[in-house]
Amino acid sequence: MASQQGLQERRRQRLRFQLRRKSGGRPRFWGVRCSHPLDAPLNAAAHGATAAPAATPGKELRGSGNTGANVDAASVIGKLIAERGLAAGVTAVVFDRGAYVYHGRVKALAEAAREGGLSF
Repeated sequence: MASQQGLQERRRQRLRFQLRRKSGGRPRFWGVRCSHPLDAPLNAAAHGATAAPAATPGKELRGSGNTGANVDAASVIGKLIAERGLAAGVTAVVFDRGAYVYHGRVKALAEAAREGGLSF
């Protein structure tokens, strides 16, 4: 029987394969979700380098007492990544949800980035 990590890896690989086919050279925007921090880099498609990083342990949320394990912190990070992406000249991206369901923190991150000006 397959382990939980093995199943997550298969979902992640299946989604990334589909995104590579349909991306059209757009940068990949993805979020890493775990129990406390939320990390959301915006990767440049050609080089794989991070064009605009943002995370909940960063300076923006450090003083607020917010750990990053909730929907409010995800929406703040989504708006921040949209601002940084637009400053870097990125307007159209591909959203990679990874092995996670599009719900909760992942959904809040994506919707806040859309409200901030990124199109995907």
